[in-house]
Amino acid sequence: MTDLNNAKQSLTTFSVKELNESIGLLLSSGFAPKFILKATVSKSQIKKGHLWLTLTDGKASIDGVAWSSTIKSLKFLPKPDDGVTIIGKLNFWESQARLSVQVFDIRPSISTVLKKFEIVKSKLLEEGLINDLLRRKLPKYPHSVGILTSVPSSALADILRISKERWPLTKLHVIPIPVQGNNENELKSILRKLKKNKLKLEVIVIARGGGSREDLMLFDSEIIAREIATFPVPVITGIGHEDDLTIADLVSDHRSATPTAAIVDLLPSREIEKNNLLQNKKIFKDYLKLFFESKKKFLITKQYFFQSHSPALLIKNKRTKINYMYEILKALSPEKLLKRGFALVTDDLGNSIYSVKKIKEKDKLLIQLYDGNIIAEVDSLNYDKI
Repeated sequence: MTDLNNAKQSLTTFSVKELNESIGLLLSSGFAPKFILKATVSKSQIKKGHLWLTLTDGKASIDGVAWSSTIKSLKFLPKPDDGVTIIGKLNFWESQARLSVQVFDIRPSISTVLKKFEIVKSKLLEEGLINDLLRRKLPKYPHSVGILTSVPSSALADILRISKERWPLTKLHVIPIPVQGNNENELKSILRKLKKNKLKLEVIVIARGGGSREDLMLFDSEIIAREIATFPVPVITGIGHEDDLTIADLVSDHRSATPTAAIVDLLPSREIEKNNLLQNKKIFKDYLKLFFESKKKFLITKQYFFQSHSPALLIKNKRTKINYMYEILKALSPEKLLKRGFALVTDDLGNSIYSVKKIKEKDKLLIQLYDGNIIAEVDSLNYDKI
């Protein structure tokens, strides 16, 4: 009794309510108003519009709550076993002396992001949706392109500027989409509407500027990946930085390092195309020159051939040959010999007499001279001694 009386004199006396109020004041004045907490979610449920969590690091645990007014602005709603990074403050309910973390923002940890990435990747690989053989070629000169990105954004500004510089003939259809947070259903709905292709798109570009890898978690969604994999026209992704790789990149037809790189990979350069056209023009001009020179030589050769084989020239050559032969025949004709004093002797049967052995005395002979004939009778025969 003496000890209790002594304690009453030296210690402060509280009621339960006063004690809890004092603890609350102590926490509010002696602890940081906001802090960052890294933890793993062991339990997660939405009750009466609020998100109730149990957070742990494997050694200790604490409750957490995100009020309904906060949930609307959250970009990520965790599930059990998700690693998270939370911005919060301590809440102390004085009536129950219960402590919890009031959540202002919650993000997945990089381990959670990579875990989800690997799970979805393995599933889609097994189904054959991630396959380089399924990638379609991009159109060389696209006329109509869908740009799916946040509006407004620096990524969109860069895309519009570069497309105008590179290939202004292409018509760009800008379709606003969410690029982070719990917006799978909204993005899925947009992609499904675009699949009807009322805009007659030849290709779509899904673009999202840089950020933390955790901010790109929307593009690791299995739901979104399936929509991209079954899209009726080729899909290009330009998501995050060069080192960032998402599931959407794996199922797309072409993965670019950044949004800027995506439009560069898609559209041709008008300067390069102009130079190519000028070069092709020169090649074609040189080809035509060689072609016509070759044809000219061919025609000249044909002209020479036809000239050398023309009917007039052939007739002239034949006439010359005939005249030459005529002159030969004329020179060798009997008439020429008769003019020179020779005579043609035949018997009464018309046989030529070229030897005295062919005739006998009393035979009648016809002697043909140049200007007439002599009929003679053989009186005698004289034989030359040979």
